[in-house]
Amino acid sequence: MAKIINGKEFEKEVLMSGEPVFVDFYADWCGPCRMLAPILEEISKSHKVVKINVDDENELAGRYGIMSIPCVILFKNGKEAGRSIGLRPKDEILKLLGE
Repeated sequence: MAKIINGKEFEKEVLMSGEPVFVDFYADWCGPCRMLAPILEEISKSHKVVKINVDDENELAGRYGIMSIPCVILFKNGKEAGRSIGLRPKDEILKLLGE
């Protein structure tokens, strides 16, 4: 299941993770974000997925240049490895893994 995290948890959950992490930057009021949620829940069954509410964590969203949501960033070894902006199908999001 995708876990909602805050800025204080970001380093431990994402940057220091030993596995790739999909980070979903979203907002509760965002329709496409709500439509993407079930896709990310499905991905979370086999990959680590965390969610960050941009309204609550605007400093973190700014640090990663989030201009449009939903925005899913894949982090590998603490670094951004790919980005998907907008509502995308599961296979397109998984392509970020490069597998």
